[in-house]
Amino acid sequence: MTEILFYHMQRQPLETVLPNLLEKSLERQWRVAVQATSEERLQALDDHLWVFSDESFLPHGTDRDPDCGTQPVVLTLRDANPNGASIRFLVEGAPLPDDDASYQRICILFDGTDQDALLHAREQWRSAKEAGHSVAYWQQDERGRWQKKA
Repeated sequence: MTEILFYHMQRQPLETVLPNLLEKSLERQWRVAVQATSEERLQALDDHLWVFSDESFLPHGTDRDPDCGTQPVVLTLRDANPNGASIRFLVEGAPLPDDDASYQRICILFDGTDQDALLHAREQWRSAKEAGHSVAYWQQDERGRWQKKA
């Protein structure tokens, strides 16, 4: 079964958390898909991943790019897996993909300061457990490091 990790963002925004998690995924040589729910968020992430650090950038593309299948990281609004990713990040309340069992890991990043996001994440947690997935809950400590809480 797919391992589904819930990341409760309270101390850092998505723009800080996601690049770090993507870098760790690429270090493990995993291909990655990132699913958002709005064109505005997708474009903002696309722009941000090129400039988030002075020392590096994250090689990526969007599923609109003709060569998206060759990209190590693909940003998408769709349920599909355009680059054969083994890990998928869901942001801003993106739903679990229909083919969730085809991933090694799915990471759900949600804003801990947004009540609607919290409620949606709880519902996704229940659905994932009912489907038989292994689930884990991660929360940042006061230094910004991730601690497994459940």
